[in-house]
Amino acid sequence: MSAREEILAAVRGALRDADRAEAAVPRGYRSVAAADVVELFAERVVDYRAALTRCTAAELPGAVRAALGPARKVLVPEGFPVDVGGGEGELVEFDAVVTTAALGIAATGTIVLDHGPGQGRRALSLVPDVHVCVVREDQIVPGVPQAVAALDPARPQTWISGPSATSDIELTRVEGVHGPRTLHVIVVAE
Repeated sequence: MSAREEILAAVRGALRDADRAEAAVPRGYRSVAAADVVELFAERVVDYRAALTRCTAAELPGAVRAALGPARKVLVPEGFPVDVGGGEGELVEFDAVVTTAALGIAATGTIVLDHGPGQGRRALSLVPDVHVCVVREDQIVPGVPQAVAALDPARPQTWISGPSATSDIELTRVEGVHGPRTLHVIVVAE
């Protein structure tokens, strides 16, 4: 008998007398009051070391330009609601990208892109060093269960919680290794 067969036989023997009754999985998720959703989202975005700006729709063009800072070449996907004078070229040539989001998740400070209008293809949010993302207050949901229910599972999705970061090497945090070093989220009031 091989080592694999011995291990599987031991597992089967241990489970032989186990209670096989189905246990109910609790589904009582904590909820966030509707009035607190935007505030919690803003708090969590900042907790993840992303920059945050709150503005009105009228202030959005100026907020986007300010968030882009010194970026020289900005990628603007089709359907983005603000004219920021994006350029053309190879993806690796861009300093920054601006996108909209499908929704934001308050409990985790996560933005979700489903690559619809204003969001572009997935690589756009991963290659440039700066990502400026616009989320309307009415797109912010309390938690992950509400986000999953609101999203179309047939669409591609990118879930982003803060700028790209890793602590793989000696547990030292390094930002920008697997995506944008800077994430700036702009929350637009209704």
